[in-house]
Amino acid sequence: MELTEVIRYGIITEESVDQQNLRRNVGRKGRGTLGEVVPKYTFKVATQANKVHIRQAVEAIWPGLKVVKVNTMRMPGKARSVRTKKGVIYKEARPWKKAIVTLASGQSIPELQA
Repeated sequence: MELTEVIRYGIITEESVDQQNLRRNVGRKGRGTLGEVVPKYTFKVATQANKVHIRQAVEAIWPGLKVVKVNTMRMPGKARSVRTKKGVIYKEARPWKKAIVTLASGQSIPELQA
């Protein structure tokens, strides 16, 4: 699989925009002061891609970025029903894979800023 086929597109929702500006707590057991911004970006990726492929693809598409962590999850296809003259047709959407990429502190992807 080529690196250009790994990342399909970036996902911009309220939750993903909030994660871009998330601050990590510094101190003991999360009760310290607010520290630096740890940006996280969400992508739809190929279902065959693993974490190593996703990390290499992000660093290849945006040179100069340092990927700290990659979290992946499979999203199930949701059941759909379509009403036609012949009756109700039930379909299931294709499952897809989502990746949340954590960058090094202070870095950002300007194309995915909302």
